[in-house]
Amino acid sequence: MKITVVGSGYVGLSLSILLSQFHKVTALEIDKNKIKQINKRISPIDDKDIIHYLKNKKLNLTATDDKVKAYSDCDCVIICTPTNYHEETNQFDTSSVEGVIKYCKNLNRDFPILIKSTIPVGYTERIKEKYLKKNIIFSPEFLREGKALYDNLYPSRIIVGGKCDDAIMFKELLFQISQISENSIPIETMGSNEAESVKLFSNTYLAMRIAFFNELDSYCEMHSIETKDVIKGISYDPRIGNYYNNPSFGYGGYCLPKDTRQLLKNYDDVPNNIIQAIVDANRTRKDFIADRIISKNYKTIGIYRLVMKKGSDNIRDSAIQGIMKRIKAKGIEVLIYEPRINEEKFFGSKVIKNIDEFKQKSELIVANRISNEISSLRHKIYTRDIFREN
Repeated sequence: MKITVVGSGYVGLSLSILLSQFHKVTALEIDKNKIKQINKRISPIDDKDIIHYLKNKKLNLTATDDKVKAYSDCDCVIICTPTNYHEETNQFDTSSVEGVIKYCKNLNRDFPILIKSTIPVGYTERIKEKYLKKNIIFSPEFLREGKALYDNLYPSRIIVGGKCDDAIMFKELLFQISQISENSIPIETMGSNEAESVKLFSNTYLAMRIAFFNELDSYCEMHSIETKDVIKGISYDPRIGNYYNNPSFGYGGYCLPKDTRQLLKNYDDVPNNIIQAIVDANRTRKDFIADRIISKNYKTIGIYRLVMKKGSDNIRDSAIQGIMKRIKAKGIEVLIYEPRINEEKFFGSKVIKNIDEFKQKSELIVANRISNEISSLRHKIYTRDIFREN
């Protein structure tokens, strides 16, 4: 098949690479630097498996920003463009997804389209009706940053929103690129509304779990109770489980903040308490952490890494940025150590490139996640990284 994948972020690039082992894939991307890197088989993303596959695997993959070339003879299109949360409308900005669908519709070629971008519940049905195009399918992705390709190889489940022939074709494509055996994981087809709901409710549940253990930690810190012992004790219960329970400064990154708020928006006409509380809890946790840091009365505070977690190159919506902004609002000088930032300043705060200089100049180091790089300075580190894991 000739497949066009629109967008080369975590989702799009991992799919492009894996599909191009079996099919001719064109990655349509607007970032010229990404295009050059992909065509030179250099990964623009920090993901060890993507790096390995680009360097060592035989791939029928070409990246381009030429729409005519990308769509000219494709058999299907997979949309992986970002749907950022729009603060004014309080919902996903789906303009990039709709732009692709509109362009494809105007080509007067009836190839199927698979949406892998995260969208509001009901979006697929609305867009099918708007453009009178029935073969638009939605399939949620469940990928972790830094492990996107791995999670496509070994998915927890494959879900496709549609029961038509095109939906079955896309389901078979997703199974083909995986390393799983038949019947080893759930592979489900369902309505598009249901598939969209699976995505948003899954991420909101994960956000709820993060918020729960963070609030547990807030209580323990305020009452001088050992957080680690409490979490270990309750996690022995198999119904709770010993996973996804390490406290943090809050949930962040590409998915959880926007997906929880979008789901809350979908609840406009539905009574709820928990969904609203999950969104509110993340803000409360950041307020609590910032207040604890501010109360220590240091004049110069170092922020160690802005990335969301270890093994990630994403700083967007990372929780520690919320902490940093609250600290700065109190007039405290903030220094930043983040190797992924080339600029001299980040939102007005000095970026220090040398780790030793950063350690020396910071009276207190604030770290959402500790690494060996600073672990010897525990006496001057504020963190809630209890288990030293993401």
